[in-house]
Amino acid sequence: MAETAPAGAPARVELDELMLAMDVVDTLRHQEGLALKELGQDGRDAALKARLREIYAGQGLSVDDRVLDEGIRALKEARFAYTPPPPGLPRTLARLWVARARVGVVAAVLVVLVAGGAGWLAYQGSAADRAAEAARVEIAETLPRALDGALATATAEARDAAAKAAAAALAADGRAALARGDAAAARAAVAGLDDLRARLVRSYDLVIVSRPGERTGVFRIPDANEGARNYYVVVEAVDPDGRLVAVPVTSEEDGRRATVSKFAVRVPKATYDAVARDKADDGIVEDRVLGEKPRGSLATEWSKPVLDGAILSW
Repeated sequence: MAETAPAGAPARVELDELMLAMDVVDTLRHQEGLALKELGQDGRDAALKARLREIYAGQGLSVDDRVLDEGIRALKEARFAYTPPPPGLPRTLARLWVARARVGVVAAVLVVLVAGGAGWLAYQGSAADRAAEAARVEIAETLPRALDGALATATAEARDAAAKAAAAALAADGRAALARGDAAAARAAVAGLDDLRARLVRSYDLVIVSRPGERTGVFRIPDANEGARNYYVVVEAVDPDGRLVAVPVTSEEDGRRATVSKFAVRVPKATYDAVARDKADDGIVEDRVLGEKPRGSLATEWSKPVLDGAILSW
C-alpha cells in the first residue's frame, strides 16, 4: 500500500521554506558586508549562493537553491525587514498606550502640581482680597466708631477748657487720618484719646518729700550764669489712697522725658526758703502739699508759688 502524505503536509512544507527564506535573509543581514558587496553587483547571485551554502554547511544544514534564491530576492525587496511607521497621531497614541502606566504616573503628578499651583494662587488671591476688605472695613467702620467712642469718654471726663481742647485736637487728627486712609495715624489718635482720658481721671497731690536721709530741696548754678541759682523743691505724686502715681515729667536741664513718681519742681527763692524754714523747726515739713492735680483737668493747681520747669535727678 502506497504511503500518503498527511493532509497538512503542503502547508507545512511551504511554512518550512518560508522560515528558511527568512533565515537566509537574516543570515545575509548579519553578513552585511558580504551582502552589500555582492548584491551591489549584477550577476553575482551565484557567488552569493555559494557563500551561503558554505555558511549553512558549516551549521550542518542543506538548503535548496530555490530557498536561497527566494531569500536573496526577499533581501533585495526588503520583504522581511521591519519598517517603523512614520511619526503621526496613530504612532503617538500607540506609544502612549504601551507606556500608559508610566504616563499615568507623570500625568497624575502634573495634575497634582497644576491643582496645587492653582489652589495656592487662589489662596493668595483670596488672602489679598480679605486683607483689602479688612483694611476697608477698618477705615470705614471700625476706626470711626473707636474714634467717636474715645472722644466721647475723654470729653465726658474733661472739666476745663484746656482738657476739652486737647480732646478735640486729637479727634480732629484722627478724622483727618481717616479721610486720607491712614489707619496707623487714626489708631494713634484713638490711643491718644484713651491716654488723655486716663490722665483726666487721675487725681493726686504733689507732696513735698520730708524723710530722713532724703533731700527736700536743691539748687543749681546754671552754666550760662554762674552768679545765679535755680531753686527746686522735691515732690512725690500721691493719690487720695496714699499710693504713689507715676506721671510724665520733662527735665528742663537736658530735655529728657520720663514717667516718674518723684521729681523736683522749680520754685522761686521765696518758696524755697519758706519750705526750708518749715523743715528747720523740727526736721519735718508741716505744710507739705505743693500742688494738686484734680480729676478732669490736665493742669496742676499750685498751693505755693512755682516756676515753669522740673528736673529728674539731683
